[in-house]
Amino acid sequence: MLYNGLMSIWTRISEALKVLTSGEGLSSLFDRLTTPPERSIGFTIAIIGLGAKMAKADGQVTREEVLVFRQIFQIPPDDEKRAAKVFDLARQDVAGFEAYASKIANLFKDDRDMLIDLLEGLIHIAMADGHYHPKEDEFLARVADLFGLEHRVFMCLRARHVPGMVPDPYSVLGVAHNASFDEIRSRWRQLVKENHPDAMIARGLPEEAVQIATNRLATINDAWENVRAERQPEPA
Repeated sequence: MLYNGLMSIWTRISEALKVLTSGEGLSSLFDRLTTPPERSIGFTIAIIGLGAKMAKADGQVTREEVLVFRQIFQIPPDDEKRAAKVFDLARQDVAGFEAYASKIANLFKDDRDMLIDLLEGLIHIAMADGHYHPKEDEFLARVADLFGLEHRVFMCLRARHVPGMVPDPYSVLGVAHNASFDEIRSRWRQLVKENHPDAMIARGLPEEAVQIATNRLATINDAWENVRAERQPEPA
C-alpha cells in the first residue's frame, strides 16, 4: 500500500516511486494512484511532472527549476532531493506531456475541482520566474483542453496570475452580469466557504499546496469587492 498517514507527503512519494520497475517512466505511476488517500500523492506528482514538462516549453531547463515548486509547496530542506527526483524522472521520461495530462485527467475524472487546482498550480509555476512565455501559454491551454476544462476556465485562471490580464469579476464568481446583488453576495459566500484552505485540504488538496487555495480565495474576495463597489458605490 502506498499511503501511510504518519509519513510526510514527500516520504510517501518516495515510497510510491519504489514500485516502479527498471525502465518504467513516471507516467506509469498514475495508473496505480487510484484510491482517495493516494490521490493527494498523485496531485503532487502530477504538478511536479507536468511542471517539468512545461519547463521544456520555453527552452529553459535547469536543475534549479525545481525550486519554483516552493511557490506552491512547502518543501522542507531535507525533502528537496525527493522533490528533485520526481522532477528529474518526469524530465527524462520519454512520454510526452499530453500522455501525462491524459493520465491525470483519468485519475481525477470524477473530481473536476482537483483538475482546476492542478491547472492553476501550473500557471502559478509558469509565472514563478516573472515571465509568462507564449510557449508556456500554448502548453497550458492544451493541458486545460486535455483536462476537459472549458477555455473560459483557463482564461480566468490565467488572469489571476499573469500581469495585465484582469479577470472579469463576474466570471470569477461564476454569476451573470445581470444577477441581483443578493444572488451575487450569496454566491461569493458559498465560494469563500468552498475554497477556504481548510476545506480544500479536506477534499484532497495536499496540505503542502495550500498556497493555491490562498491565492484563489484572495481572487474571489477581490472580485466580490469589485462587484460590491460597482453595485453599491460609496456616497459622494
